[in-house]
Amino acid sequence: MKLTIERLGHLGDGIAQGPEGAIYVPGMLPGEEVDGELQGDTLVGVRIVTPSANRVKPPCSHAKTCGGCMMQHASDGFVADWKLGIVKGALAGQGLEAEFRPILTSPPQSRRRATIAARRTKNGALMGFHARGSDTLVDVPNCQLLHPDLMATFPGLQALVKLGGSRTAEVSLTVTRSISGADVMVVGGKELDGPLQMELARITETYGFARLTWNGDTVALRTAPMQRFGRALVSPPPGAFLQATIEGESALLRSVALAIGAAKKITDLFAGVGTFALPLAERAEVHAVEGEARMTAALEKAAHNTEGLKRVTVETRDLFRRPLEDDEFKGVEAVVIDPPRAGAEAQMAVLARSKVPVIASVSCNPVSFARDAKVLIAGGYHLDWVQVVDQFRWSAHVELVARFSRP
Repeated sequence: MKLTIERLGHLGDGIAQGPEGAIYVPGMLPGEEVDGELQGDTLVGVRIVTPSANRVKPPCSHAKTCGGCMMQHASDGFVADWKLGIVKGALAGQGLEAEFRPILTSPPQSRRRATIAARRTKNGALMGFHARGSDTLVDVPNCQLLHPDLMATFPGLQALVKLGGSRTAEVSLTVTRSISGADVMVVGGKELDGPLQMELARITETYGFARLTWNGDTVALRTAPMQRFGRALVSPPPGAFLQATIEGESALLRSVALAIGAAKKITDLFAGVGTFALPLAERAEVHAVEGEARMTAALEKAAHNTEGLKRVTVETRDLFRRPLEDDEFKGVEAVVIDPPRAGAEAQMAVLARSKVPVIASVSCNPVSFARDAKVLIAGGYHLDWVQVVDQFRWSAHVELVARFSRP
C-alpha cells in the first residue's frame, strides 16, 4: 500500500490519510512517499519510496532499535520548526497567538539526568532503554543523548544490578550528574539487609558515586550531591526535579530574567529546589513556594549558606489545593510560575485577578500552558512573547517561557 505522509503526530509519528481515516507510520516525515502493509491503523514493513529533503542519517548507532529518541532521522531545522509548531498549535487551539523568539536547543550529549532500565542476566547485566512500544531492553554504549559523565557511570550501575537486581524483573536506575559525583536512585532492587547494604556502600565508594538511594532509602552517602544555581550550591533530595540539561536550564533562566526585568520583589511558585529563586535572589527579594517539604528545606539551607543574596523566604504549600490568594501578591512586582505538566489552573485563576505587573510562565506542556494562558488573558494580561526551549533533544517534549504583562 502506497501512501504520502501529510503531517507528524504529537509523538512524532508520520500520519497519512487512508481510505478509512488516519494511518500512522513511525519514523517518517511529511512529504515522504512510503510503501508497506496496513495492520489496523499502522503501516508496517515500511519502505521509503521518496525521502524528504529533511531526512538525515541518525547520529546515533542505536537510533533504529532504541526508543529513547524518536526524531534523529530529521534535520535540526525541521525539528526546531516542528516544536515551534507544537506550541503555536496549542495556542491556536485556545484562539491565541503570540510573538515567538528563536528556539534554543541543547546540544547532543548534554542530558545530565536519565532513568535507565536494567535486568540481571546469567553473565552480568543488561542495561539501557526500551525499544519503542516494547519491553525489549536495548544496550546503548554509544548513546548520543547522555552527557559523557553519565555514560561513565554505566560500569558502576551494572555492578549495582549484578549485585541487587533480578533476572525476572526490571530495575529502574535514575542517575543524575552533580558537581560532586553521580547521584543514583534505584527502584526495584532486592530487599535490603545488612550484607547487601555493605556491598552497596562498597560499590558507591569504588565507582565514586556521591549518593546511592535504594528502594527509597539512602544507603550510602560518600559526599552530598551538589547542584549550582547561580552562586548558590544546593543538595537536592533523592528524586527531586531538575532541568534535563545545564544548557536548557540556563536558557530558561535567561528567559525568565528577561521577562521579569528589573523587578525587585518576586514570588516564585512551584519553586522546586531553587532553580530560579536562588539566581534571581542575587538581585531581588524572593518568596519561594513549593509543595514538597524536602525541596523547600534544601532551598532554604542553600539560601542561608550563600553570601550576597537578597532576602529569601521559603514556604511549603500545596498550590493545587491552596493557591496563593490576591492579598498575598500585594507589593509583588513579578511572579515566576513553573508548574508540573498538569499546569496550575487554580493558581492562574487567582493570578488573573491580581495586580502583579509581570508573570514569567515556565511550562513543559504546551496544552496546559495554552489553557492557563487563556485564563490570564481573559483576566486582562497580554501575552508579550514565547521562548521555546528544546532541552529534550530528538524527542517530542517541549519547554517554554512566556512573558505576560498587565497594561
